[in-house]
This record gives sequence, C-alpha cells and structure tokens, in this order.
Amino acid sequence: MAVSEARASAILVAAAAVCFGTTGTAQALGGAGASALSLGAARVVFGGALLALIAVAVGVRGGRSGEWMPRPTSRAASSAAGHPLRLIAPLGLVVIGALGVAAYQPAFFTGTSQNGVAVGTLVALGSAPVLTGLLEWAVWRKAPGRRWAIATGVAALGVAALSGVFAEAFGGAGGAGGVSSAGGAGSISVAGLFASLAAGLCYAVYALSSKALLERGYSPTMTMGATFGVAALVMVPVLVGSDLAWLVTPRGALTVGWLAIVTTGLAYTLFARGLKNLAASRAATLTLIEPLTATALGIAVLHEQFTLSSAIGVALLTAGLAILTVSRRGSRANAFVSPVSGEGV
Repeated sequence: MAVSEARASAILVAAAAVCFGTTGTAQALGGAGASALSLGAARVVFGGALLALIAVAVGVRGGRSGEWMPRPTSRAASSAAGHPLRLIAPLGLVVIGALGVAAYQPAFFTGTSQNGVAVGTLVALGSAPVLTGLLEWAVWRKAPGRRWAIATGVAALGVAALSGVFAEAFGGAGGAGGVSSAGGAGSISVAGLFASLAAGLCYAVYALSSKALLERGYSPTMTMGATFGVAALVMVPVLVGSDLAWLVTPRGALTVGWLAIVTTGLAYTLFARGLKNLAASRAATLTLIEPLTATALGIAVLHEQFTLSSAIGVALLTAGLAILTVSRRGSRANAFVSPVSGEGV
C-alpha cells in the first residue's frame, strides 16, 4: 500500500475521532435532563437509522451495477484467506459488529457510574486499542508491531493524564473537565472496571468485524449501514424504556441531531473509509484523538480549567500519535502498516 494512501486513511480516522470528541460538549450544551444511557441509545438509534438509510439509497442507486454485492480485490482475498473470520458469513459479521456497538453503550456507562467519569473513561478508551491489537493478533496471526505498542502505551498515558487520575492520586485537581472518580482509589469498583474493560472489548469486536467485511469487498457505506442499522434495532427498546422528556425540547432535539449526523453518521463513515486501508489496531490508536478533542472543546467552549495534568496529557497523546503516524527518514516502506498484518509499524 502506498504511503500516500495510508496517510489519507489515517487522516480519515483522525477526522472521525475529532467528530467523536464533540459528543461530550454536545451533551453538556443540549442534553440537560437526559441520562447518559438514554443519550447513548438515542445516538445509536437515530445515527444507525441514518447510516442504514444512506446505505439503502446508495444501494438502490447503484443496484443495477451490483453495488449491493462485494467487490473483492486480490489483496483482500489473499488477506482474508488465512484467518478464522473467513468461516463466518457476512450476516454473522454484521450481527457481531452490531452487538458490539449496542453493548458498548451500557458497558461504558456502567463503568463511569461505578467508578466515575475519569476512571471509567480511562479504562474504556485506554483498553480499546490494546484489546483491538490483541484480538487482531489472534485473528490474523500477525503482531501489530513494536511501533504500535510504543505509540499506544504513550497515548494511553496521555488519556490517563487527561482524565485527572494522576493528579487525583497525588492529591491535586482533576483533568480539564474537573472530573474525578467515585470516591478515592480505595473505593474503586471491580465490577465497574470489568464493565469498562467490556466496553473496550466491544469496540475491538466491532472494529474487527467491520474490518472483515471491508476485506471481503463490501463498501464502507454498506458495512456501516448494515452494522449500525441492526444496532439501532437492538437499542430501540432501551431508548423507548427511558425517560424521553428531554428529547422533545429544542435543545434536546438539536443535540440528538448533532449526535446522529456528526458523531455517528459522518464519524463512522469516515472511520470505515479509513479502516478499509489500515490495520484495526492502528485505527483504534488513532481514535485516541477523541479525548484530545474533548479536552480542547471543554476548555474553549465550556470554559473548563486547563491544568498541568491536562497539559501533560495533551503532550503525551500528541507524542503517541506522532510515533504512530510520522514516517521515519529513509524508511518510507515502514511508515505505515499494511491493511491487515500491521507489520512494519
């Protein structure tokens, strides 16, 4: 894969992560009165419906030319031939991915409710790239590479600093958002930690199932439309069973519109297009731009405090992402991973 193609794919995933990072600000500005689970369900239901409608529209428009069918390339066929996901039918991969998307919401919010926003977010976001890399290693029999491991470790430390966990441990203030864990370190809930880890695993499952569909030649539009369309159906009972009074307010409606169009429809379309030519582990690490974006918006829009912990977190995250994306002089072939194996990183 050409360096320029890989760089373009990395930019698409980074742009998706920026969209993801606006979620918290949108919730703060217009989601007053909505529970986190209700807001998450609304995001998946309306955003998933939008992605499904786009996929249907594209399929109908291109139906005569076979747009509904996969278009495998020789590279995709060879990469898909040697891993266990080849035994799973496309519909099965869609269901697996949809369950990952749907299960992420309650797992993530259970973790944050048990241990607070700082610890819950840290464990979920920090574990997602690691678990994705390990699952990718198990499925494709290829290690993500030392460069990915170093970049992910540095970036995860940045997420920890942004969350305020380090500052709290040394008796200081929290991160940019002023968040703190529920109680002190001694009151950390093991069940909450497992829930946050489950959220990271859900992300890994979704990313790998989507990657498998893309490798079989299905377009990003069809992959996202099918996966999120099924996820939307799964989350409808959760949304209907929650208090929806906030949804009928002007601010609530605008918030859901933003979450559905920008943080789901646009974000996951960009993510899928980038994922098509990147290893899932590398894409997962690039999405750590999300907390960096959330911190910047918190400071600029919500007027949150920029602390020393925040500055360290931004520096570490930037360093980790730079390690992953900046090509090494004289080694252009190794600057970006191959679509599946992740070798050369």
